[in-house]
Amino acid sequence: MASFFDLIRSPIKAQLFLLTRLPSAFFSGLKIPEADEQHCVATVPYRWFTKNPFRSTYFACLSMAAEMSTGVLAMANLYNRKPAVSMLVVHTEASYYKKATGLTRFTCADGAAIRAAVAQAIATGEATTIKARSLGTNEAGDPVAEFFITWSFKVKK
Repeated sequence: MASFFDLIRSPIKAQLFLLTRLPSAFFSGLKIPEADEQHCVATVPYRWFTKNPFRSTYFACLSMAAEMSTGVLAMANLYNRKPAVSMLVVHTEASYYKKATGLTRFTCADGAAIRAAVAQAIATGEATTIKARSLGTNEAGDPVAEFFITWSFKVKK
């Protein structure tokens, strides 16, 4: 897991990953400034590529950053895993509290719960789900949006 976080913390490798695997995240300016086994932070700026007609960050870009904050924790638990485990978003919920007009910072602190869900999927051989929370805040620290991303984990056969 530590080697995965080393990759994520490398600005060049992280941006290369986004460019090749998630180009919309790359062009949106999504960044991962913090990540460890317990939490992950993903940021998305308000700029031309991410704006909507209402002069705020488009909800899909907010969703992308929220998903990334939870997904990095999931990917870390699956990196070089034997047996291989697949991951898939099966449900999302979102609440929006304020217009996102600057840098929005999404934080997920569900690393332990995600690790437990992956372990359960491996132990039972059955698909396991986890509902991970990601809170988006503005530069003043005020809540902008809250997402719940439900991930499914299943051992590949």
